[in-house]
Amino acid sequence: MFALPEGVSHWPAFFDRSAQEALLQLIRAAAQQAPLFVPKMPRTGKPMSVRMTNMGSLGWVTDQQNGYRYQATHPETGQNWPKMPQTLLDLWQEKSGYDHAPEACLVNYYADGTKMGLHQDRDEVDFDAPVLSVSLGNACLFRVGGVERGGKTTSFRLESGDVMMLSGPARLAFHGVDKIYPNTSDLLKDGGRINLTMRRVTKS
Repeated sequence: MFALPEGVSHWPAFFDRSAQEALLQLIRAAAQQAPLFVPKMPRTGKPMSVRMTNMGSLGWVTDQQNGYRYQATHPETGQNWPKMPQTLLDLWQEKSGYDHAPEACLVNYYADGTKMGLHQDRDEVDFDAPVLSVSLGNACLFRVGGVERGGKTTSFRLESGDVMMLSGPARLAFHGVDKIYPNTSDLLKDGGRINLTMRRVTKS
């Protein structure tokens, strides 16, 4: 058993199968109100490899013109994001160690074969709050490093139902997804992986 870097927490199989299915139904309902879209890189306009939507009072978006940001409305429909499910708010209260509720929950869908390069989550104002995530669907190989690009990294597997958190010294750690393992879960009928990432954006 290897030790995770300081500030990286991992709770394997936190959500059992029935809880995962219940979460998936809530996500599908949210996606009816706020459809999945393809975010685009600043400056180049290159499409990212994931499709995404958001839940909560704020949502993370990016496009060629205005770059990375949080906003209260869906970039294509102009409608407010759906509310964050109570299940996720309860998880935040239990695990985050932070007194104030999350404002954004990113919903990222990774198709099999999709990766996400190493990056920092630094578009928020409040770095005292952690980043708390839930994995659903096929397993992935998650990589996390330090706060400087190019340093030593640690990789470990995230399975469907796992919960993971970056906090304290790991809050601004570079992290990414190296690969999705196909056929490791039958939760999603078309395969792939959903990652839910809760964040506090503004200062409380």
